[in-house]
Amino acid sequence: MATSKKTAKVKNQEASTPTPGTRTEEDLLGTMEVPSSAYYGIHTLRAVENFQISRNTINQVPAFIRGMVQVKKATAMANRRLHTLPRKKAEAIIWACDQILDKGRCMDQFPIDLFQGGAGTSLNMNTNEVIANLALEHLGEPKGSYDIINPNDDVNMSQSTNDAYPTGFRLGVHNELMRLIEAYDALQSAFQAKGAEFEDILKMGRTQLQDAVPMTLGDEFRAFASNLSEEQAIMRTAAERLLEVNLGATAIGTGVNTPAGYRHQVVAALSETTGLEIKSAKDLIEATSDTGAYVLAHSAIKRAAMKLSKICNDLRLLSSGPTAGLHEINLPPRQAGSSIMPGKVNPVIPEVVNQVCFKVFGNDLTVTMAAEAGQLQLNVMEPVIGEALFESLRILRNAADTLRTKCVTGITANAEVCRAYVENSIGIVTYLNPFIGHHNGDLIAKEAAATGAKVRDLVLDKGLMDKETLDRVLSKENLMHPEFRGTIYLDD
Repeated sequence: MATSKKTAKVKNQEASTPTPGTRTEEDLLGTMEVPSSAYYGIHTLRAVENFQISRNTINQVPAFIRGMVQVKKATAMANRRLHTLPRKKAEAIIWACDQILDKGRCMDQFPIDLFQGGAGTSLNMNTNEVIANLALEHLGEPKGSYDIINPNDDVNMSQSTNDAYPTGFRLGVHNELMRLIEAYDALQSAFQAKGAEFEDILKMGRTQLQDAVPMTLGDEFRAFASNLSEEQAIMRTAAERLLEVNLGATAIGTGVNTPAGYRHQVVAALSETTGLEIKSAKDLIEATSDTGAYVLAHSAIKRAAMKLSKICNDLRLLSSGPTAGLHEINLPPRQAGSSIMPGKVNPVIPEVVNQVCFKVFGNDLTVTMAAEAGQLQLNVMEPVIGEALFESLRILRNAADTLRTKCVTGITANAEVCRAYVENSIGIVTYLNPFIGHHNGDLIAKEAAATGAKVRDLVLDKGLMDKETLDRVLSKENLMHPEFRGTIYLDD
């Protein structure tokens, strides 16, 4: 929620003697001892004490920190251009932001749990305090000298948590979503390469786990690649929606405490800072309370996870065996598979990717419920939306990279097994329908299944087709790329 106007400050040494190695800071609730070396302050310290929940902290999500700092830099630039922030303060704040963004300084100074009450106020104040103290250091002043540069009045100028936090959040998610897209693109290329490698290997296609019609193993792997290409396009669309922000809305969308022209200036400054095409939401009141962009983003992530999990199911099935399964492909062995069965090797990489995808599915429900839980002009549940989104983005990206490097690139084909399945399958009778009719095809298929005879032999024995035509229809080339489909009748 909105930050307190009664900001933390260093207490007079005569009034309070700090514990060695600490500095005394004060807020509206009283005083606390903050470690002297810490760039964060009393607001952060209270949040650390209050929210001992997951032990997963903002420190572990650098993209989120960068997003928040980019917002603070842009607001300082805008306030300076509008002459509401003195030049010396603005330059010190911008310098501090650049130290974090360009040199990675103070990335360990965000110890707050990802789970937090207050709609993100704790993280917003954590960011304000770190930037203020880094700026003070640049000016040669001791940390906590908030009469010189103040976390609220200067770093948080023209802002509320309710526009700074969601904007920084969106930037962080956008960054991580683009990294996930890159991981999917690399995995797509790996499947595409296998598709080219396996393009001449004939195999049986299957529907409902039953023999269907022939295809190539290359076709199957190229289809995996196409699946991932489609998901990248959907995730890019979702990423674009994240760049519409409510910065300038302040508390509820009315823009209270912002100078004239600020909204335009700050969005332009944020675009300049990030190199992204940032857009201001048309209705800031709606944008301040709405979390639909997060739902859309995670829905795209969930869909991408669903596609990846299905591919892993197929890889496990195609590699099943080696003697009592399909055994059409070999996955690279990664570890011994059993504590009791010698020689057993399991498809552990697709298995772990499946499990990651299941976690993403669960996170999607969390995002949905948290998005629905907002009331009136604000949704206070954004922190758990962030926790779920950033976790899904991280683990799914790692899963895609793991699948590519430890599985897909090392897959080999059992071409003879694939060929034998085709030769012994009744599925090839489908190719003969234009020549012998569906009814005869049924009879041939039924007899082949009952007797074990080959379709080719039964068709010739019954005189349903001549050998030359049959050989042409059932040639490897025609089975791979069907072109010979029967007699063409020309009307008189």
